Amino acid sequence: REVPIGTARDAIGWWETRRIPFNLIVGAAGIVSCFLAGVAVLGSYVSGIGDIDVPPPLLAVFCIVLYAIAANVCFTGGWLVELAVRRLWPSEADAFATSSLSAGLIFSILLTLTPGILLGIMGVTALLAHLFGIGHHPL
Repeated sequence: REVPIGTARDAIGWWETRRIPFNLIVGAAGIVSCFLAGVAVLGSYVSGIGDIDVPPPLLAVFCIVLYAIAANVCFTGGWLVELAVRRLWPSEADAFATSSLSAGLIFSILLTLTPGILLGIMGVTALLAHLFGIGHHPL
């Protein structure tokens, strides 16, 4: 932090002013992940492969909402852990906060992109297998 924080209230405030940008960044990664998954599934059906199962839309929305709640619970855990660090190692609290926020954001982005990337890989693999006649051979 450019300016060291001296109180728990200020530390919580520092984290909370970053919650909306965190949610927007992770949400954007979620949109990219959903788009990649959608393209993979659509490509699978258009090509006639159809190997990728799609969850019912209501279940998908429920999972997205649940994921968003879990991400925010973990974000709150960031400032809770900082408060503990502030008590145990006060001189390290500011460095811990910035490092843990950065690491948490990177981890959250990667975790959020994982389903889209995996479905994308599955879709490309299925398409290549279909194009090159690998697998699904009748006896």
